[in-house]
Amino acid sequence: MRFWETTALKDMTSEQWESLCDGCGKCCLNKIIDDETEELYYTNAACHLLDDESCQCRRYPERFKYVPECTVISLENLPELHWLPDSCAYRRLFVGRDLPSWHPLITGSKEAMHLAGMSVKAKTVNEMKVRYLEDNIVLWPLQDID
Repeated sequence: MRFWETTALKDMTSEQWESLCDGCGKCCLNKIIDDETEELYYTNAACHLLDDESCQCRRYPERFKYVPECTVISLENLPELHWLPDSCAYRRLFVGRDLPSWHPLITGSKEAMHLAGMSVKAKTVNEMKVRYLEDNIVLWPLQDID
């Protein structure tokens, strides 16, 4: 049995919890929330620390020094993180879904995730080059397959 099928989120070790992250980079995208409707919109404007090819943070261990508002995803704040995409492993497991077939824990690498179009790979623009976030709204981060 795979650990995420037998271990509750609250009982996972730090190593198990961290391995749930598929590394898609969607959480590093800037989002807009409409003040009137509270509707969430994703943009293709990524955090300036995100490497668009590897989908990894260039300064992960020290990211809070550069981006103080960066969010640590934890069991405690997971229920409030409504901006996490439905494809996110943390969100999926939290609502009782399984990991998708393209997840690196199942496939052994990120390649299937990239091929399925479930990552930000080669789809983003550095937030420092964006003048108006509204001009960069995209739908692809909402995709959730399998």
